[in-house]
This record gives sequence, C-alpha cells and structure tokens, in this order.
Amino acid sequence: MIKATQIFKTYGALSVLKGVDLHIQEGEVVSIVGASGAGKTTLLQILGTLDKADTTKESELIINNTSIKSLSQKQLAKFRNEKLGFIFQFHQLLPEFTALENVCIPAFIKNTPKAEAIRRAKELLDFLGLSERCDHKPSALSGGEQQRVAVARALINNPKVVFADEPSGNLDSEAAKKLHNLFFELRDKFGQTFVIVTHNEELADMADRKLFMVDGNIRL
Repeated sequence: MIKATQIFKTYGALSVLKGVDLHIQEGEVVSIVGASGAGKTTLLQILGTLDKADTTKESELIINNTSIKSLSQKQLAKFRNEKLGFIFQFHQLLPEFTALENVCIPAFIKNTPKAEAIRRAKELLDFLGLSERCDHKPSALSGGEQQRVAVARALINNPKVVFADEPSGNLDSEAAKKLHNLFFELRDKFGQTFVIVTHNEELADMADRKLFMVDGNIRL
C-alpha cells in the first residue's frame, strides 16, 4: 500500500530525515515511535503528502500504486482528498459547524451529492456511537466525542490509508483506550491501512508492527 524509498528532509542545515525506507502492506496497522525530535511527525506528513521530501534521484513515494512524484498539485490535492484520511492530536473541527457538517466537509470537497454525503456521515457517526450528537457543535461535545467526530471525518471518503499523529494525546485514559480499540474495529470493518505516530506505549504495542525512529531513520 505504501512504499517509501530514500526519503530525506532537511530544513536549512538541519537534517531531519536521513534516507528512510519503508514498506507498509494493505490493511496493516503500523505504529511509529521514538523520542521527540526523531523525525516521526515529519515522516508522517511526507507519507501523507502534507509535506514534500527533498528531491533526489533515488527518492520515491508510492501509495496505492500511484507515484506521488508524478502528480501535479491539483492531482495531488484530489488524491489526498479521495485516498487519504487524517486524524490529529487536536481534532481540528470547525467550531461553527455541527458534528454532521464537519464530517461531511471532505465529501463536499469531493463533490459527493449532498444526500449521499449526509447518509454516509450519519452511518459513520452511528457506528462511532454518536448518532444522538449529530446536531451538536464541537463546544457541546466531550474530548473523546470530538475525536470520534474527527475519525468519522477522516473516513467519509473511504480512504485507502488513515494517518494519525498522536491521536489520543489529548484524551483521558478511558477515552484513549476506546479510541485505540476503535482503530482496529475500523480496520476489520472497512479494511483501511493505519499509520500512527504515538508516544502511547499501549497503542504502539497493539499495532501489527511497531517501527522505531532514531535520529531521522527507522531502526531495524
């Protein structure tokens, strides 16, 4: 599902990623762990096409059999919207919209018909135990509920890969445990691939595979 070859990233004189090679299978749940500053979030952002790796002859990123280097900016935006989902530590919900409206936004960007988008959003919110909270704005939801709305938003377009950056870092232990179990339920139900950066050892150990980042590279 994901094949990354010789991924480098520098910011001025600072070398953050130092030739990362990575292969993730379809339907795999992979956790990426390591000390702060090891390059985990930078790698996740590049794998998720939110940032670009340094351009070198050897570097390559292939997701779902698509070479990311070959895409124009417009094509890349379309690919990201349709094939990738994102969950962040802070839910990034828009405060002026309801839970249902927040979930629908990526589908509307994709030009999904309104009725179809709403139906799919309601299905996801129901699956996530939020059917009674559809019309509530984020300020009326608990932290765990807000994060589940963000999960529904990440899934609305049936992405092939879901990237999560410290998804439970802002939750209490009970809500975090529920969210961790949810990722595996979603993988089993919808077949998505999950790539999760986390400092939470419980979540990291639950993954099919745990990758350790040390000083800008993956330690085998």
